[in-house]
Amino acid sequence: MRAELKNYQHEQYYFKLRLGVAAFIVLGLFGLLAFRFFYLQIKQYNHYQTLAENNRISLVPIVPNRGLILDKNGVVLAHNFFVYTLEITPSKVADLEATIATISQLVEISALDRKRFNKLHEESHNFESVPIRTHLNEVEAAKFAVNHYRFPGVEIKSRLFRHYPLGKLGAHMVGYIGRINDKDLANLDKEGDLSNYKGSDHIGKSGVEQFYERYLHGTTGFQQVEIDADGRAVRVLSSTAPAPGDNIILSIDSKLQEIAETAFGEHRGALVAINPKTGEVLSYVSQPTFDPNLFVDGIDVENWKSLNDSLDKPLINRPIRGIYPPGSTFKPFVAMAGLENGKRTPPFSIHDTGYFTLPNSVHKYRDWKPGGHGMVDMQRAITISCDTFFYGLALELGIDKLAAFVSHFGFGKKTGIDIQGEIDGLLPTPEWKMRRYKQPWYQGETVIAGIGQGYTLVTPLQLAQATAILANKGVAMKPHLATQIQKAITGESQLIPTVIQDKIDLNPDNLEIVKRGMIDVTLPGGTAASVGANATYAIAAKTGTAQVIGIKQNEKYNANSINERHRDHALFIAYAPADDPKIALAVIVENGQHGGSTAGPIARKVMDYYLLGKLPAAEITPGTLKEVTKALTKPSGNHTEPVPEEELHD
Repeated sequence: MRAELKNYQHEQYYFKLRLGVAAFIVLGLFGLLAFRFFYLQIKQYNHYQTLAENNRISLVPIVPNRGLILDKNGVVLAHNFFVYTLEITPSKVADLEATIATISQLVEISALDRKRFNKLHEESHNFESVPIRTHLNEVEAAKFAVNHYRFPGVEIKSRLFRHYPLGKLGAHMVGYIGRINDKDLANLDKEGDLSNYKGSDHIGKSGVEQFYERYLHGTTGFQQVEIDADGRAVRVLSSTAPAPGDNIILSIDSKLQEIAETAFGEHRGALVAINPKTGEVLSYVSQPTFDPNLFVDGIDVENWKSLNDSLDKPLINRPIRGIYPPGSTFKPFVAMAGLENGKRTPPFSIHDTGYFTLPNSVHKYRDWKPGGHGMVDMQRAITISCDTFFYGLALELGIDKLAAFVSHFGFGKKTGIDIQGEIDGLLPTPEWKMRRYKQPWYQGETVIAGIGQGYTLVTPLQLAQATAILANKGVAMKPHLATQIQKAITGESQLIPTVIQDKIDLNPDNLEIVKRGMIDVTLPGGTAASVGANATYAIAAKTGTAQVIGIKQNEKYNANSINERHRDHALFIAYAPADDPKIALAVIVENGQHGGSTAGPIARKVMDYYLLGKLPAAEITPGTLKEVTKALTKPSGNHTEPVPEEELHD
């Protein structure tokens, strides 16, 4: 065999080639590393520095002190107070569940406490303390303090809690705060306020607390805290103090509010009193009411069930969400429509035989008084609440003209008061009925609309606002509860301006006719003579009765044979003094039956205190039908005689 000779030159060439390729690859990889290093360290320096700082530094929110709510005289309606809370810092506790179990042997920890703690723990940083139990009493606080050494990471702190010192008084008006839920978070995010609620547990849920939440809450402060790799706080780097919330001053006098609520006794219903010249709400009553303190830290199941399942519906904000037929309280506004549209010009009068019939019809729309009232003009029709007079007037006006005119008094639309949740009520028209029922409008529906029956529905606030507009000669002032926003830092007060919502030019002579008719309502012979008895100021008023269930044409209303909750509602509107009105109000007593005997006395107590500073006498209470019958008299020649009991329908 012949030995093969190696080609060293050829092998050397390929070796150098492989070495060159390897060197190129190595240099390329180092180039990539260098480029990546440059990109991370130079180009992305700010980004990664921020991430590093975020890992090292955490922002801890400092919750601001919530603003106060006060009445016009400085009486506190909502404030904050310190309570003992038992709090756990999870990062300092080795076994969280075991620690809580041991704590519960010293201090009661309910299932609700545990549920709330777990929720807050999920939403908090590991180094932030989370309350496991709030509102510790002194005995519980002392008991834990003695055993504090056994529980590292657990301590007693004091936190601010909302409190309503007057309890149930004005609860629907003041409202309450409650724990922030998912819906609240979504709303805050939508409004761009979410960052200001970091660390906050509560938010306004109703009433003034909800409407003025942005002012009451304040501005959240922050601490920059350095933390270690285990999430423990090392030191505070910087701090921004929170700005406390502003105080809200209301137009309400808490004493007047107390008198108004007490006057209802056991009755259900609502009252709204307004200054007709400014729109300031003077009293705002929804009965029955509730204690807003129950909701602050989460209402318990038993109390919630009691309130929610009650037949009396104490959680319904009746002044803005209760809807009722206005009944005869609607008549002064129908009268103004007739006068202003030229359908009734003094000395026009009718002979009331006790019923009204449509042309070519045998159906009788009966007056509340069998046999009728005889000769009746506009002023007397208001005073004695003559149904027959207003049946004919409404028909001549027509529903379109009637609805268009009375809409200027706020019927069928929201007033815009500074409380959320107000509803529109209902001012019916043919177009509305066609949309709602796919049916035409009938003349008979116009007839009964003239006495505030049929489809027409009002809220107590709307009725009070309409009365205020009438008292203010057609000028509608926007109703409002808050009068000032007091800045917490500077102490300066920002006045809430009065707003003219609408204005209708009314003939002074027509206004005088309606006013005189309403004044006579509270004089002997009127349907609320007992309300005006011994008054030192003139009261312009109108009583009303609204049916809850229908009564057959020839069937007589008998309250004793009807379930109490099916009896008629009692209504009363008034303004006083009649020649220079300072207060206008509406009262609705559910199933109270008679406006003059049940709702009227409540209004009189409110007006007496507001105008005269007069506290109600203990013996003045909403009277029985027979007691009021004795008190009422009407003129008849040179002598007086009792008003027949059937005339007390309104």
